[in-house]
Amino acid sequence: MSLGKEIGLATRQFGGRSGVAWTRPSLTLLIAWRNLVHDRVRFAVTLVGIAFSTILVGIQLGMLLNFLHTTSTVVDHAGADLWVAAHGVPSVDLATPIDGRRRFQSLAVEGVAVAEPYLLHFGFWKRADGIRQIVILIGVEPGAEMGLPLTLPAGQSFREALSSPDGIIIDRLYAEKLGVTGLNQLVEINDRRARVVGFTDGIRTFTQSPYVFTSLRNARSLLGRTDNLITYVLIRLAPGQDPAAVIDRLSARMPDVDVMTSRAFAANSQKYWLLTTGAGISIICSSLLALFVGVVIVAQTLYASTMDRLPEYAVIRAMGGPRWYLYKIVIEQAVIGGLIGSVVGIGAVAVLVYLGRNMSSPPLFPAWLAVGIGAVTVLMCVGASLVSISKITSIDPVKVFR
Repeated sequence: MSLGKEIGLATRQFGGRSGVAWTRPSLTLLIAWRNLVHDRVRFAVTLVGIAFSTILVGIQLGMLLNFLHTTSTVVDHAGADLWVAAHGVPSVDLATPIDGRRRFQSLAVEGVAVAEPYLLHFGFWKRADGIRQIVILIGVEPGAEMGLPLTLPAGQSFREALSSPDGIIIDRLYAEKLGVTGLNQLVEINDRRARVVGFTDGIRTFTQSPYVFTSLRNARSLLGRTDNLITYVLIRLAPGQDPAAVIDRLSARMPDVDVMTSRAFAANSQKYWLLTTGAGISIICSSLLALFVGVVIVAQTLYASTMDRLPEYAVIRAMGGPRWYLYKIVIEQAVIGGLIGSVVGIGAVAVLVYLGRNMSSPPLFPAWLAVGIGAVTVLMCVGASLVSISKITSIDPVKVFR
């Protein structure tokens, strides 16, 4: 069926017994589809424009999501209910020392089941070629329940790896950057010897300074410290305890420290890097710019497609078709283009994310984000179609007879 025949069928509805086009809702959908595919080259350009805007938004939002994830990954995966930190610590990586006795003070508070020391500090890693890299040392007790690395290869245990006098664990992703080629390799941290006894997978860091896990004793040795200072106390609550009540009791016993839930501490870390640093602001601006570019691309392509069909719309108006009937065709055309273009774009984003999964800062693309971007793309297309609708409103049916 040609586009002209469909237009003719639509116009006959206004002169026949039915008198209204909405008795055939499927016809507007058919006309909208024919409008899109009538010129296949323009249809391809429209889909490419919509898909490209989807890719822009998807990659930028994926980078923003990865940014938020990496800034709080240590907190998110520590397994602690509460964190005790020095007063005013803005982010987990910007730790300030506190007295190690805070652990025992925490254990004496009602509702605290487990309290463990946690030491986090920057150090200098020296590669075999003499190049120095900044790393983040994390010291925990070998038998700790919280604050451990995410994963270890089969056959290795955290207790065994951390019990080694000079053992350290790094992530495999940063092995090349640190000049590590295998297990049991000797390295230097702060001009002190250490030995790689394990690899983790997937522990990324926003600052690009790799995390190095070791025992609390070895961390103090590598940092050249002989005091009892730590940076955090990780707390696990007893079953049935109210976190807010335990926080109040801990704060009353230790008024010169901050006590936060893991969720609150993670949110503080994300807000600090996102809102108070240039890196976070630049990612936000890039995401907004991608969204703006997407709207412009979609509006331009849909507007051009609608302008090409103005004579057909004028025919429907001349035969008595109401304006809203034309609006419905344009909106359905935008929805169809948005759905197809977003599916193509989301598929492309998924492929790009998969190919870049081993990068140090790969974009994240969970299912909920894909669905959200698809919905936003369709809404962008509908919003962009309003520009075309404004043009249809001014159609003069008389021009058909000229």
